[in-house]
Amino acid sequence: MTNPAYRRARLESLVEAQGGCRATPPLLLKADSYFDLAGEEFGRRLLLTSDVTGAEYCLRPDFTLPIVTDYIAQGAGEPAAFSYLGPIFRQRETGPAEFDQAGIELLAQPDGDIALDQVLTFARAALSLYGIVPQVHLGGVGLFEALLAQADMPDAWRSRIRHRFGHPEAMDRLLSRLEQAPDLPRREQPGRDDLVEDITARMVSAGLSLSDGRSPAEIADRFLEQQALDAAQVPAATLRLLREYLAIKGDALAALRQIEDLGERNRLFLGAPIRAIRRHLDGLGEARVSFDASFSPRLDYYTGIVFEMRGQGGTILVSGGQYDRLLERLGAKAPIAASGCALWVDRLEAEWPK
Repeated sequence: MTNPAYRRARLESLVEAQGGCRATPPLLLKADSYFDLAGEEFGRRLLLTSDVTGAEYCLRPDFTLPIVTDYIAQGAGEPAAFSYLGPIFRQRETGPAEFDQAGIELLAQPDGDIALDQVLTFARAALSLYGIVPQVHLGGVGLFEALLAQADMPDAWRSRIRHRFGHPEAMDRLLSRLEQAPDLPRREQPGRDDLVEDITARMVSAGLSLSDGRSPAEIADRFLEQQALDAAQVPAATLRLLREYLAIKGDALAALRQIEDLGERNRLFLGAPIRAIRRHLDGLGEARVSFDASFSPRLDYYTGIVFEMRGQGGTILVSGGQYDRLLERLGAKAPIAASGCALWVDRLEAEWPK
């Protein structure tokens, strides 16, 4: 039986073989970016501290964000490849808060499809070191966005529906709310200035501070925004389309055929993102590949294709995909293609037959 040290050495060699730069971000990082980009759910897992000024820092919870942040600071634009293997720190329900991750990040590559193929190949090679033929779980963020852009609905609802993609419970609540929304007659709304003045008078009369918490102008804007949303009805046919699409899952080829049929019946042009997914299926070899139309990481900066590779018990061993939007969110001045993945090394080692 191959010993753990030998397998770890082979994984180290695989990481080094990816070329590019071996990334070693600092262990202590500013926490603001993680709260801004990953939200409260991820933020609760951070191991936090603060300096004498009160600024919050965290022990490194991943490699992707500091790699991309440094890449942008150095002048983003040139093709770059990064690989890594080292400790990260996250609170977990079970197991230690410190564990190792390995992975690669490919930025501004000339061909985004080739870059994603390289990421998938690296992930499969890493799992093969541990004798694992994975179950590959694919999702199509770009495919859902293409459907959403063409669906018949008021523009005000598109971003809100997109924001819930990858959150099945939140998506179901929103769609249920829209399905139950009454068809109300339009009522004339007060002007913003009149509304701000009325809110101000009511707050003063109630003895509420105008400076603590939300201002009268912010309250007025939120009220008017909600009124506009309530008045913007999403057609019942569109809600049925979204429900039918999000329910599609199973064998990748069969699921994609279902989506093609759905697109044809609803006169949607989904060919390009479907072809993009199909192009990568052949490169996944003997792995069992499924596609879930509702699957996406709970981070809205992912774009085209996303994936997880799972062990026999369903444990997620690798996750990644295309995340072009992250670089713009962090300050890049132009769109930059990005693909990458992260491997949970402790989970890989646990999958090895005892």
